[in-house]
Amino acid sequence: MASPLILIPARMASSRLPGKPLADIAGRPMILHVVERAQRAGVGRVVVAAAEVEIADAVRSAGGEVVLTPPDLPSGSDRVHHAARALDPQGQHNIIINLQGDLPGLDPATLQAALRPLDDAAIDIGTLVSPIRDAEEAGANSVVKVACAFAPEAQTARALYFSRAVIPWGAGELWHHIGVYAWRRSALEQFVALPEGLLERREKLEQLRALEAGMVIGCARVAQAPFGVDTPADLERARRMLGGVS
Repeated sequence: MASPLILIPARMASSRLPGKPLADIAGRPMILHVVERAQRAGVGRVVVAAAEVEIADAVRSAGGEVVLTPPDLPSGSDRVHHAARALDPQGQHNIIINLQGDLPGLDPATLQAALRPLDDAAIDIGTLVSPIRDAEEAGANSVVKVACAFAPEAQTARALYFSRAVIPWGAGELWHHIGVYAWRRSALEQFVALPEGLLERREKLEQLRALEAGMVIGCARVAQAPFGVDTPADLERARRMLGGVS
């Protein structure tokens, strides 16, 4: 039986928006909005993997669960792996969900969808995609595209490649990758032990390391990508969107 653990990596040292986990949105730090959305999903235990004490203090003061991780870990995946080992050394949680801490408007149902690809025993990692709506979204380097093909009526498909470029070529649906990952515990252990991939380095996309190593990523489709906060302009937009209601 699946026993997911939702881990939310958070660190203050964002290059484009320093301190963003504690950025105020509707009177609360952003990280608390994400924690609440994750808890509403009803998928499993929710813990923040914090790089700094000030994030941990904010989460604990609101009654949330948190674990401190070394601030110099190279990626969110490494932070999640470190937290999972600290919280669950016996491996009772066989699925680890890596949820980004900058998605304050997350639809809780999104986390349930991320688990769907793991119904197939051949899938190592579940993730999410949504339809790309227009040329601006397709052309943005910040929007990661996925080459995947959904059979008629299918809700899941295998990821063949990820890129910041528009893929695949030709007429048809384009898919926006959503950076939420449902890892089988064994797959996460394997991934963090791998060296950086050549395509990963070129595209600046960590998930390509998994594909280069032969791991299988399954995509579940959802109607819309959650809005992420990466810049001061994004933060202002999030404040307007939430409008005091979490």
